[in-house]
Parts: sequence; C-alpha cells; structure tokens
Amino acid sequence: MARIIDVIEVPNQGQDEMVRRLPEFGSGDYRFGSQVIVREFQQAVFFRDGKSYDTFGPGRHTITTANAPLITDLIRQVTEGKTPFTAEVYFVSMREFLDQKWGTAEPIALRDTDLGLVRLRAFGTFSLQISDPALFVNKVVGAQGLYQTTQITQFLRGIIVAKLTDLLGTLGKGLFDLPSLYDEIGAGAKAKVQDDFANLGIQLKALYVNSISPTEETGKAIDDRAAMGAIGDMQKYLQYQTARGIRDAAASGGAAGSLAGAGVGLGAGVGMGAAMAQVLGQAAGAGQAAAAAAGATAAVPEIMTLSEAAGYMRVGEEDVLAVIQSGELKAKKIGTSYRISKKAIDEYLSS
Repeated sequence: MARIIDVIEVPNQGQDEMVRRLPEFGSGDYRFGSQVIVREFQQAVFFRDGKSYDTFGPGRHTITTANAPLITDLIRQVTEGKTPFTAEVYFVSMREFLDQKWGTAEPIALRDTDLGLVRLRAFGTFSLQISDPALFVNKVVGAQGLYQTTQITQFLRGIIVAKLTDLLGTLGKGLFDLPSLYDEIGAGAKAKVQDDFANLGIQLKALYVNSISPTEETGKAIDDRAAMGAIGDMQKYLQYQTARGIRDAAASGGAAGSLAGAGVGLGAGVGMGAAMAQVLGQAAGAGQAAAAAAGATAAVPEIMTLSEAAGYMRVGEEDVLAVIQSGELKAKKIGTSYRISKKAIDEYLSS
C-alpha cells in the first residue's frame, strides 16, 4: 500500500546538519495538494532518479501544477498523469557552517631548501555556505551519494588537502619559512579551492592554516642537525669531554679507585687529561682521514637497492620511496623491490 505523505517538513534540522533526507530511506509517495513547509534557513529540493526537480524556498507551499511545473512533467512521464508520485525531498540548510576542520590524513613529502626532503602534516579550519541547493543536491547527493554532514565534510577536506599540496609544492619555501606565511598560504589555498566548491553549489567563506609541522621522523632529523650545529668542532668537543671527566676524577679526593687515591695528584691528573685529549684528538683526526680516504676509494654501485640509495643520498628509505612514488626519482620496480640507477639519483639531486 502506498505511503501518502500529505505534509512535507523537517522542523528539527540541527545547526550542524547540511542536508536532511525525507524520507530517510527509500522514496516517499506524494500527490498534488501535499503541503511543503520550509523554515527560514532551509530550501527543499525534490529529487528522483539522479536529478533534482523543483526547489521550494521558505514558507508554506501546496504542490500544484502552478508552483511545481517540473514535478508535473515528472508525473506525466512516470505515472501517466496519475498520483501519487515517488521522490525524495532534501531539506538543505542555508546556514553558514563555521569551524569545519581539515587536515592531512597522510604526510606530504616536499623538497625543502634547507633539509633536502621533508614530510609535513598540515591542519586548519574552513567555513562554507550552500549557495545553490539544486546544484549541490545534483553534484554531491546525486553524483557522490553523500548527504550526511560527516560524509560531505570529508569529501570537501579531500579537495582542500589536494589543492594545498599543490600550492606548497609550487611555493618552494623551506619548512622554517612556512610559519610566517600561514596567512598567505591560507589565502592561496582558498583561491585554488573556491572554484571547485562553486562547481558543487557551495561558497567557501574562509580557509585558515593553523599548523604545518614535520612528522616525528623529520623532527628527529632536524633535532640531530641542530645538535651537530651546536657542537661545532667534534674533535674539540671530545677533547673537552675527556678533560672534564679526568678533572672530576682527580678532584674526587681519596676515594677508592680515583686517581688521587692512587697517589696521583691533581696536577698529574690534569697533565694526564691533556695527554689523553691529545691522543684522542690525534686518533679522531686519523679516523676522519681514514674514513675520507675510504669514502674516496669506495666504489659506488651503478645500480642500487632502496637501502643503498638511501645511504648514498643520506636520507631515510621512506624518503627515497616517497620521491619514487611521486615520480620525481626514476626507479624500476621488480616484484616488491626497487632498483635505482646512480645516474638517476645524481640527476635528481642536481635538479
């Protein structure tokens, strides 16, 4: 038996609901004379077979041939002029939706002017308002099959992240320069995104960047680099640490096992410290020279594995994999393994 719906309304549409479908599942059975009640913040769109028909603005409406011409044509086509007719009605909220969150589900791999290759995460907020309910229902509800707010915002976040990734790639700024450019990045991303939103019947009101930060691996690499920069001359650092350790031992007095307890005075301890620092310095210098000689004479393979390529480029394997998958570094995949030529790596590093 047909479900005849005489009053079509959604009186309790929440402030965070972009769309409410009536009925929630299946299609409703409507007929001429049915009352359509639309609140001030709503518009009601009749939808059937992947296409939107008449749209009703705020107020009380009676479905007649006068105010529902497209529905009249639909009835003639599918019911041979008889009623009721089946359709879904989407009550679209015309409110502005504030403080919507966006963020990168996966890190973005970018070439950095200071660090070479970095992996970043970005987060922010945006606000929107549906500007064309019929177009919105056609493109988002009909084409994408989405009408729940969480589904719609997830779809829109994907557009924002895609455009932001493209913008950061063309911007060419280093990680340490990005915090001072959040406003510019937000404005640029909004300019790139708003046309895509408009094609969906949505107006992008604002877009903000709240954070662009490195992943844990990239952050550790930055900390290690900063620590090395703070140390400066490694040989002098080792000499200082050795002398300090011997000084502390000599100053410990007659404690068992200390240099002073063995009859060695402070002067002897300091002298030994200086001697040991000199020996360590010479050993460190010799080790560095040997390593340099070994590096100069070691043959670099023409074809490398992922691990060898990472060692040659002095980055992590995941970073090499990221530039391979982005197409920036040419490589051959054999089964589950990659082979990369030295020539391809040299060309990438010099580009």
